[in-house]
Amino acid sequence: MSDNKLILVLKLCITMGISLILLGIYCHNFSETIEMMGVKGIMISAMCVAIGMALSLPTKMYLTFILVKRETEKSQ
Repeated sequence: MSDNKLILVLKLCITMGISLILLGIYCHNFSETIEMMGVKGIMISAMCVAIGMALSLPTKMYLTFILVKRETEKSQ
């Protein structure tokens, strides 16, 4: 896979992760359906946040590593 495709995939993972985090926060704070579900609703909103964090945080570090590596190769 080329660097450009890899960077695009990583950016998509970050976007999906942030979207899931925001969905989990919305469900936890503002959704009446989740509130009516009780503990299961809390678990659903917590899983959205957890999966979102798992998608977004490691990909940010790897994407930063790739971009720094690319910059140093261009400057040499």
